[in-house]
Amino acid sequence: MQQARLIPVSGIGSVVEAEQRATSALLAVLSIVRDLSIELLSPLGASRAQRAEVEAYTEVGFQYGKQKIRPDGLIRVTFGKSSWSTLVEIKTGDHTLSADQVNQYWDVARENGIDHVLTISNEIAPNEDIHPTPGLKVRSNSKVGVTHLSWTAILTTAVRLKHHAGVSDPEQAWILGELIRYLEHPKSGALAFEDMGPEWVTIRDAARSGTLTKRTDGVEDVCARWDQLVRFAALKLGSEIGEDVAEVLTRSHRDPKQRLAYLVGAVISNGVLDGALRIPNTAGDLEVTADLRAQHLTAAIEVTAPQDKGAKGRISWLVSHLKDAPRSLVVEAYPKNARTPTSATLTAVDGDRGLLIGEDRKEAHKFRVVMHGEMGKGRKTGTKSTDFITSVVSLIDDFYGNVVQNITTWQPPAPKLNKPLMIPSSLGGDADDYDELPISPQPPPPWSQDMD
Repeated sequence: MQQARLIPVSGIGSVVEAEQRATSALLAVLSIVRDLSIELLSPLGASRAQRAEVEAYTEVGFQYGKQKIRPDGLIRVTFGKSSWSTLVEIKTGDHTLSADQVNQYWDVARENGIDHVLTISNEIAPNEDIHPTPGLKVRSNSKVGVTHLSWTAILTTAVRLKHHAGVSDPEQAWILGELIRYLEHPKSGALAFEDMGPEWVTIRDAARSGTLTKRTDGVEDVCARWDQLVRFAALKLGSEIGEDVAEVLTRSHRDPKQRLAYLVGAVISNGVLDGALRIPNTAGDLEVTADLRAQHLTAAIEVTAPQDKGAKGRISWLVSHLKDAPRSLVVEAYPKNARTPTSATLTAVDGDRGLLIGEDRKEAHKFRVVMHGEMGKGRKTGTKSTDFITSVVSLIDDFYGNVVQNITTWQPPAPKLNKPLMIPSSLGGDADDYDELPISPQPPPPWSQDMD
């Protein structure tokens, strides 16, 4: 016996059927659950008004030159006299978006006064400013924008709204829950990130043996998938804690080509893939590294030491935040301007705080807490042995739960109020007649000269 579904998964026999049903289900829920449509559509330019009307249509036909084209959907958001609309193109399973098709829809949107083109697939872009499809002709200053959302991002947003932010209307909350149930089912085609690509084993082994070069087939694909994996881990963690977790990218790395070039260079020269997550209200970014040569993973966080304590006091402050953490953690202490840390396991530091104080006896300016993990070797999730993707996501979850969420950022103490000066309560009085009042010289009032 199974609980009845508002959006059934039975009868899905092909990718085309999966795409049609996913499109209809998502657009219908967007037209009903206003909290979800605000979260997904307002960053694209739609009204944030709670009472705005959301209309959604599927299989809308347009004339494009001599041919007719049918985007998967059209959404219109209207509030008062303002109206905003977007074409929608959806892929499920392992189907990817086509630059030619998205460019066509962009042309159609411009010709028909439509504000946006929204694409949805299982492809995961590093951040919301980057589209995963190369070859788009859309310029940054175009009046018609193009935005991509992964199914993982949509599911993450729905889960956060349902279980953390809350939906006030009980019927809308139930409908949102049914969308979540549908998207989480394997037959929906809204898959999680689950494959490092066909060249993963080749790249992994070449990196370990030191034979990896730029000409090795698949090196760019594996590096691009690593970035998708980091983004997927951010989305997954965000849905669990109810906050927006983002991959940290430098200004130059926001350019996909520069980011890819950096990752390719790092994995060729050092056998290392790295990334970082920014989590609201934490003491620092969560860094994650996969060392393909050593076949192990690390997660780390950098924490500023309290500046109002001595050398051992600073160490004790950090240890107090890690009382429930695995004792195999490695703690690195960096004095100011030092490049090389003094390090020890948490077990050792429990017994002797002095192990993190160098020979120069300088206080630590910052700490770095590191967790090591075994690297899974498999290409895909769902296999009997531990796969690479699962090992990375599990390490991030464990490190956040056992370490990051328990460290409170140090803040300097509030400034102390100075002791007030003593002034006599009356002229010629004794010391006991002095009142504690602050002296604050005041200029004579402007009208005092008129009284002479």
